[in-house]
Amino acid sequence: MSGRFNQLARHLSHPLANFTHPSAATVARTALAATAMTSSAKFFENKSKTIHTAACLIIGDEVLGGKTIDTNSAYFARWCFSLGIQLKRIEVIADIEDEIIEGVRRMSANYDFVVTSGGIGPTHDDITYQSIAKAFGLPLKLYEPAFERMKKLSKPHTLQADFHWDKPSPALTARLRMIELPYDESIDEEKQSLFVADDSWVPIATVNGNVHILPGVPRLFEKLLDGLKEVVVPRLADPEGNGSYRVLISTPLPESSVAAYLTDLALRVLPHGVKVGSYPRWGKKRNTVTLVGSNKEYIDSLVADVEKNVQGRRVSREDEDDPPSDAETDQ
Repeated sequence: MSGRFNQLARHLSHPLANFTHPSAATVARTALAATAMTSSAKFFENKSKTIHTAACLIIGDEVLGGKTIDTNSAYFARWCFSLGIQLKRIEVIADIEDEIIEGVRRMSANYDFVVTSGGIGPTHDDITYQSIAKAFGLPLKLYEPAFERMKKLSKPHTLQADFHWDKPSPALTARLRMIELPYDESIDEEKQSLFVADDSWVPIATVNGNVHILPGVPRLFEKLLDGLKEVVVPRLADPEGNGSYRVLISTPLPESSVAAYLTDLALRVLPHGVKVGSYPRWGKKRNTVTLVGSNKEYIDSLVADVEKNVQGRRVSREDEDDPPSDAETDQ
C-alpha cells in the first residue's frame, strides 16, 4: 500500500461508535465463542467442494417492513434452477447482528453455496460485513483494490462539493464502510474477494469458503450473481451446466382426484432424482402437475403415463389450455 493509503486507513480505523472495528481482544473472544468456526483448511474445503445445495439469506428491515419488495430471492431461485443446484432455503431477517450471525453460521454449515443479500451500504444500519466477520471470528479490513476501483468508477454526489478521495471526512468514512470486508490473515487476500463486472467497483467477499456477500440492490445483485457463474459452473455435479429440467402437465381434474396416483408416482421416481409437484390454480378450471429433475430422458419417458392418469396434456406454460372465460374450478 502507498503511504497515503496507510495514513487514510489508520484514520478510518476509528469510525463512529455504532460501527467501531472490533479490538484484538474482542476478536479473540468472538473466535473462541465461535468454537473455531473458521480456518484456512475449512475455507478451502468449502471453496472447492462440489456444489449440490444452496441457500439465500436476505437481510433488511425494509423487506420485513414492506417498504421494499424482495426480488433477489426469486432471481436466485431461477439462477440455481438453471444450473441444477438444489435451492434448499431462503430466509429474510432483520438488520440485527445476532440474527445475521446465527443465520450465516447455520447456512454455511448446512449448504454448499450460500449468498447473502443486503446490508452493505454506507449507513449505520448496514451491518452485514461486520456481523459476518464476527460470525467467523474475523476482523474487517479496507480492501484496497475495491478502493481503487471505487475512485475510478464512482463519482461524489453533486451536493458533496468539498469531497476528496484522499482527505478524511465523514462522507469518505461512510463510503469506505462499503469496502471494509471480513478478512482472514491466513489466506491470500485475492482468494477472499473477487470482481466479476468490469463496470462495477463492488467486490464479492467470500467468507468461510462458501458464503458470498452480495448487495441488496436488485440490478447489482443480479449482475454480480450472473458474474459468479464462471466460478460456480466448474464445481457443479454436472459441469456442463445443463441445469434442472421441468415438465408441466395441465389437468382438468381437482387435486383430490389425482392425489393417490401422484403419491405413488412420487415414490417410484424419487430414486431417479425426480420430484413430482401438484399445484392448484385457484379460480381456474385447470391445475398443474410438474416433473422436475436433471435426467431429461427419464422425465420425458414418464410424460405419457402422467398425461393418461391425470387426463391432461403437456404444456409449455400453466395457462396454455385455459378457456377464454376461466372463472372457477372445483378444488
